[in-house]
Amino acid sequence: MTRRETYLDWNATAPLRPEAIAAVTAVLAHGGNPSSVHRAGRAARTRVERARGVIASLVGAAPDGVIFVSGGTEANHLALLGSGRARILVSAVEHGSILQAVPEAERIPVDADGIVDPAALDAMLKADPRPALVSVMLANNETGIVQPAARIAAIAHANGALFHCDAVQAAGKLPLDAAAIGADLVSLSAHKLGGPPGIGALVAIGGTEPNPLLRGGGQERGRRAGTENLPGIAGFAAAADSALAGLAEYGHVRRLRDRLETAALNAVPEALVIGAAAPRLPNTTALALPGIASETQIIALDLDGVMVSAGATCSSGKVGPSHVLSAMGLPPRIAGCTIRISLGWTTTDSDIDHFLDAWTALARRAIPRADRAAA
Repeated sequence: MTRRETYLDWNATAPLRPEAIAAVTAVLAHGGNPSSVHRAGRAARTRVERARGVIASLVGAAPDGVIFVSGGTEANHLALLGSGRARILVSAVEHGSILQAVPEAERIPVDADGIVDPAALDAMLKADPRPALVSVMLANNETGIVQPAARIAAIAHANGALFHCDAVQAAGKLPLDAAAIGADLVSLSAHKLGGPPGIGALVAIGGTEPNPLLRGGGQERGRRAGTENLPGIAGFAAAADSALAGLAEYGHVRRLRDRLETAALNAVPEALVIGAAAPRLPNTTALALPGIASETQIIALDLDGVMVSAGATCSSGKVGPSHVLSAMGLPPRIAGCTIRISLGWTTTDSDIDHFLDAWTALARRAIPRADRAAA
C-alpha cells in the first residue's frame, strides 16, 4: 500500500506550476541568446522583455525597473551591497540572506508580534545623518507576519533613507503595489510562487539604480552582467502571470489555515500559534508545541507522510533557536519547539485532516497525561 504524502512546506518552495513547466520547455526547445542580433537572438530578447513586463505587473512597477538575477538571495545582496549607502539598517527578523549580506548592519528591534518598532527606527535614523538604506521584509518566511511597509517606508524617506522590501514570501499570496508599499527596491523569487528555482528579480522603483555586483557584460542594462537565464525568466513570468490570476484562491487557503489552527488548539491546548494577533500571510502557521523539539515533530510527521519545516535555523548540521522567534522575545522552550506549516493553491481539506491526525497523535504520545491534566 502506497503511503499518503501531504506537502505543507510551500514557503520553502512551491510546486512548479504547469504554465511554468510549459514555458521553460518551450524556451529550451528554441534556445537563442538575448544579446545576439540574429533572428534567434531577437526572439529570445522579445521573450525577456515580455517577461520583464509581467514581473513588473506583479508589483505594479515599470518594466524597466526589473533586474533579473539568480534568485531572492542575489536580489537582496544587490539591494544592500549595491545601494551605495553608508549605513544599512535591517529588522531583527530578516531572512539570512539579508542578515549575512551585511553582518554589521544595524538591527531594528521588533515587538512581541514580530512587528518593527517604528519609533525605534525613527530614532536610529535621526541619531546618524549619514545616507542610509532600510531593509524590512514584507512578510516573514517563518511566521507569515506582515509588516506595515508603507509606514516603515514613510519613516525611512522622512529621514532621507532608501527603503528596500524583501517581498519574496508575499508575492503571489498578497496583492502587491510598489507605490502603496513605498519601496525603492523590491526583491522577488520565482520558486516561491510556482516558478523554477534559480531565477528572481530586484525591482528598482522610481529611478533608483543599484550599483552592479556582477560586471563584464551589458546585460540587464549594465546592472547585472551574465547571459540571461532565458528558460528561468520565461518560467518566472508564466508563474507570476498564473499567480496574479489566482490571488483570489488564497481566500480558500486562509480558511484552510484557520481551520487547521482552530482544530490544533482545540485538540492540544498546550499548543500556541505564533503571531496569531498580527496580520499574517493567509497560508502560514507557526505552531509551537512546548516540550517537543521542532526537529522531533518534523521527523515524526515525515514518518506519517506529512512534510513541514522547523521554526529553527539549520546550519552545518547544527540546529539552534530561530533568530526570528528569539527576536520576538519567545523563550527557548517555545522557539525550539515550533514548526512552520505553509499551504498553497492545491492544498485540500484532506491535507489538513492528514496533518491534524498525525500531529495530534504525536502530541498525545509525547505529552504525559498528568502534564496535560495540569495544563
